[in-house]
Amino acid sequence: MNFSTYVMHLVGSGAMAYYYALQIRDLKTRPNVLAGFQLAESGSVPYLTKLGDRAAAEGDTWLAEKLAKHASDENRHGQIFAHALKQLNKKVIDFKSLPQNTEEKKTQQRRSPFFAAYYEGYSQEQLKPETIDWDVFMASTYILELDASKDFTRMANVLPEHDPIARNLKLGMLSIANDETGHAAYLYEAMTRRMSASKVPQLVDQWRTRKVNALVAFAGNMLQGNENRSSLVQDGAPSESESELMVA
Repeated sequence: MNFSTYVMHLVGSGAMAYYYALQIRDLKTRPNVLAGFQLAESGSVPYLTKLGDRAAAEGDTWLAEKLAKHASDENRHGQIFAHALKQLNKKVIDFKSLPQNTEEKKTQQRRSPFFAAYYEGYSQEQLKPETIDWDVFMASTYILELDASKDFTRMANVLPEHDPIARNLKLGMLSIANDETGHAAYLYEAMTRRMSASKVPQLVDQWRTRKVNALVAFAGNMLQGNENRSSLVQDGAPSESESELMVA
């Protein structure tokens, strides 16, 4: 990664950290952020499960076990965010109950310009778990998991300690951050198992550059007012216990 890309990485990461810190600290915007995280974490489970099945079929037992653990972690993360929403008397909106045209509109809105830029040049077919190049999956996901671990830690640390619900969420997010660090570690090891020591940093650098470009695209979309801010939540049943914690 050259110096200008490194600087853009620092600036972009700092700006996104500041943005999400504000969003999750504010009770008005926190539910939507949590819902987005729940959808993302839970939504990755089927993908990782299929990848694990593929690794097992290809005879890579080590990778299959790591992917199964990864999928299990992501499922738990989704439950943590769902529980945090429940404590706020909210839940993720039921998209299936929406009229078809509205649901299609929501699907279009949820397509992230960030991921469009991050995986630019790759078709949907090339990114399916049955067909994705292992090097592409490992390197691209390594960058995302590594950065997520830092992002969740930063967001957790801005939550107020005096609020029991926020404190529970903080503990949950720190637990998630720790898992993400572990995911990044196994993905890096997986790359070292499949390629030369010189190729790994080159591949990581390539996807780090893509991440920087994707952040720039995302920021530009926001500045132009194109980033969707539609609600992802609806009212849920009142929580029985504000002090209940789900981090196991």
